[in-house]
Amino acid sequence: MEVVPSQERATIGDIESGTSGRQRAASGAGMDRAVAKRSWLRRHLGALILAVLVVLGIAWWLWSTPTGRSLTLNDSRIVVSPVTQGVFEDFVPIRSRVTPRRTVFLDAIEGGRVERKLVEDGALVEAGELIVVLSNTSLQLSVTQNEAMVTEQLNNMRTIELQLEQNRLQHKRNLVELDYQIKRLERQIARFESLDNAGVAIKSQLEDAQDELQYFRNRREVTLESQATDARLQETQLAFLQKTGGQLEENLAFARQNLDALNVTAPVAGKLSGLDLEVGQSIQRGGRLGQVDDPQNFKLRASVDEYYLRRVDLGQSAVYETGGRRYPLSVSKIYPQVNNGQFEIDLQFQGEQPDGIRRGQTMQTRLTLGDATDARLIPNGAFYADTGGQWIFVVNDAGTEAVRRSVRLGRRNSRYIEVLDGLEVGEEVVTSPYTNYREVDRLNLTAN
Repeated sequence: MEVVPSQERATIGDIESGTSGRQRAASGAGMDRAVAKRSWLRRHLGALILAVLVVLGIAWWLWSTPTGRSLTLNDSRIVVSPVTQGVFEDFVPIRSRVTPRRTVFLDAIEGGRVERKLVEDGALVEAGELIVVLSNTSLQLSVTQNEAMVTEQLNNMRTIELQLEQNRLQHKRNLVELDYQIKRLERQIARFESLDNAGVAIKSQLEDAQDELQYFRNRREVTLESQATDARLQETQLAFLQKTGGQLEENLAFARQNLDALNVTAPVAGKLSGLDLEVGQSIQRGGRLGQVDDPQNFKLRASVDEYYLRRVDLGQSAVYETGGRRYPLSVSKIYPQVNNGQFEIDLQFQGEQPDGIRRGQTMQTRLTLGDATDARLIPNGAFYADTGGQWIFVVNDAGTEAVRRSVRLGRRNSRYIEVLDGLEVGEEVVTSPYTNYREVDRLNLTAN
């Protein structure tokens, strides 16, 4: 007997029985086995995989998307420099000007009118040489009056001294007179006493002589006491008068010196400069007339950034190079006043000075601040003024972006800045100005 599959059997049966195939399929009466249902995980597996991929994509996008403020610009607008390892020379270039080592100023002690100008500006003068003659009528009249007053006071002092001397001599004459009277009375009393013993003297005469002797003795004691008092007072008064007289004479000498100062002379030998005067010009008291400079020996005066104020000290070395020669210098004076962000120092040549230098000439010198050391270096750029050395933009390896990074920078010279922390050798940083990037955390760099 031939076996017919179930579906075929059902079809034959349907034909034989006259029942439609649609009804048989609906009833399932002709099926051999039941079909198992798929689980929920298998039915939603594709959706779960898609959701996981979406979540991972969002996480990757959040991780790779730059944070903070960013700016896109062309890489040609910035300067990128590498971090290198090298020797850091701790110096600062300074621009110096030549000034005389010794300068003596000519100031008008007393004001006046220019009567004569005997020397022109730029001439060499000798010490004591007359340069300018001034006139001051008020000063001349005042000095004349002071001379008269001083002379009068000196005369008064001499009169007092004469009176004191006369008093001393008068006391001396009084003592001489008293001694004479006492001696005379003593002899007279002696005669009266001898006559009294003989019984021929008058008693009243003896008593009168004794009383007169006692009077002169008392008067002599008073005169001696008066003489001692007057002598003590005289010594004190004479010392005071002599001191006062000396002061008056000094005042008179000062007044005459002020009058003599109207004749302006060179205090030292040298080159006269700054003498811009004309005959008839009025000069105020204490006004600057000019100066006398040492024409042979010079020093340098330089302006240094206030950043280095604490690192500059007396005796610090510097160097000036010209024509293949080095001229060593040292710091001889520091002016601590800061003007427009700079302070000034004086530099003295240590030994020979360059030939042919002139006052006012400018020179480029190098001031040494410390010893040369091995360090990580970045080029000195304009970025430092915008960041203060606190942070810098670091370029990634692909050169597509520069990220802001905190760093610690140390010493700097005209070429390099010492890196203390935050950068490694081989990294690249932006060293151009940050004027427009101060508030930006990331620079997106695009090629030309």
